[in-house]
Amino acid sequence: MKKDQIIFFDTTLRDGEQSLPNSLSPLEKVDIALMLERLGVDYIEAGFPLSSEDDFRSVYEIGRQLKTSIPCALARALPEDIEASYQALKRSHHFRIHTFVATSDIHVKTKLKTSWENVLDMAKKAVRLARKYTSDVEFSCEDATRTSFEHLREIIEIVVKEGATTINIPDTVGYSTPVEFGKLIRNLKEKTKDLDNVTLSTHCHNDLGMAVANSLSGISNGARQVECTINGIGERSGNCSLEEIAAILHTRKDLFPFKNNIKLSKIHKTSDLVSRLCNVPIQPHKAIVGENAFSHSSGIHQDGLLKNRETYEILSPETIGLPGHKMFMTPRSGKHVVQHRLLKLGHQKKSYSLSNIYEKFTRLADKQGQVHDYDLEALFWLGNEGEEFYTLKDLTVTCGTNKTSNANVFLSSSGHIYENKASGLGPINASFKAIKQIIKKNITLTDYKISSKGRGSESIGQVDVSILFEGNTYHGRFTGNDIVEASCRSFLQAINNGHRAEKVLMKKIESEMNNKECYI
Repeated sequence: MKKDQIIFFDTTLRDGEQSLPNSLSPLEKVDIALMLERLGVDYIEAGFPLSSEDDFRSVYEIGRQLKTSIPCALARALPEDIEASYQALKRSHHFRIHTFVATSDIHVKTKLKTSWENVLDMAKKAVRLARKYTSDVEFSCEDATRTSFEHLREIIEIVVKEGATTINIPDTVGYSTPVEFGKLIRNLKEKTKDLDNVTLSTHCHNDLGMAVANSLSGISNGARQVECTINGIGERSGNCSLEEIAAILHTRKDLFPFKNNIKLSKIHKTSDLVSRLCNVPIQPHKAIVGENAFSHSSGIHQDGLLKNRETYEILSPETIGLPGHKMFMTPRSGKHVVQHRLLKLGHQKKSYSLSNIYEKFTRLADKQGQVHDYDLEALFWLGNEGEEFYTLKDLTVTCGTNKTSNANVFLSSSGHIYENKASGLGPINASFKAIKQIIKKNITLTDYKISSKGRGSESIGQVDVSILFEGNTYHGRFTGNDIVEASCRSFLQAINNGHRAEKVLMKKIESEMNNKECYI
């Protein structure tokens, strides 16, 4: 065991997966495991083989396909569990069996309904059996942070004598605090026999929001393995977040001068894969991988960032595999940001009045929230956010169980009314088809999101869409009680943004032609 190396033990596919409303398929688990291997995870806890046929098959297939990461299977301190783990992993190039038993008084007396002496015997026999199959055995003291120190030390000394090579100290219910947890790890390291060649491990839950802090405290006090999950998914409030631990170890080498094998540039891709396959959206403000983690909308922050990225960025988005930070233009953005974006769009300061543009910008930002580059171009070339090329005048839809949905759409444009009917898979799909057939442009829907504002029958829906309009991306947003109508209006807003961009392009071409000298 290298004293300066932190081992990353990922339990996304076991502790993380068991918290999901719907289980992952074996193929999905393999996809995640292979991504974790590319990320540089040392150990992948692939599942609990005895729990189901699917879990057994997943562990077997993951173990067979992994090349550099080491597969691990979970087993209770029972012979049948350990046998199942061995059978699932025996064809792997190298593997670990992770066995555990509850050690706190409340678990021993009320869950196991047994004596402490019997718990010691179970642990001893479990590790002895696991060692018959592999030299890599991990033992966990479930609910360790609510277990008396003497009991912890006693059971650890017994399983180490039987050959356990990793001792895991779980904060199973997220009860501990960083000072307390760090002290526990330090005391175990100093007062427990024969730990010189044994790796101490942390497994912290997030019930009180302390999972990452407790894990770091454990590392500071001698733990050299950290058990974690991608995006922090797991039982109840989740587990220690792998991406947060990895980012902290990278950013604060002054406090944590340890090596590890995690390839930070794979973090974003791994996080996105787990979120999609597990169907667990990532909170926008989630550290490291949230949508807003590298976004800046405050004028003061944006000004500082333009002058020096390190004023408000302690970790670059490129480090975790993102192309760069996002600087949203919002009502809070200052003149310097608008000027910066105009310069990026090719407009020199002398070619416009910043005060006039900024006044129009703030009005538009107050109206729609975020202002995009194409909005700014319209303010520059057209003097305002532009007209609505198409307006929804009337919409009728019919739909039902096992029936094709139909939509009848009336659009207004330049004083004319256009009508079209279309059928589709649902009323929104049918309505979008009818609109596209009227407009006759190359339009592809690339993103569609509905969010609820309010609760119950009083709630209204906000629809956000993104489209490709003649190859360029445009956005639309509308809020209303009727989700089909709101979807159509949001879709039309994005289309109108595309039409307006075409008008801006014509203005640019006209301006360039006027500035050129003509020779006959």
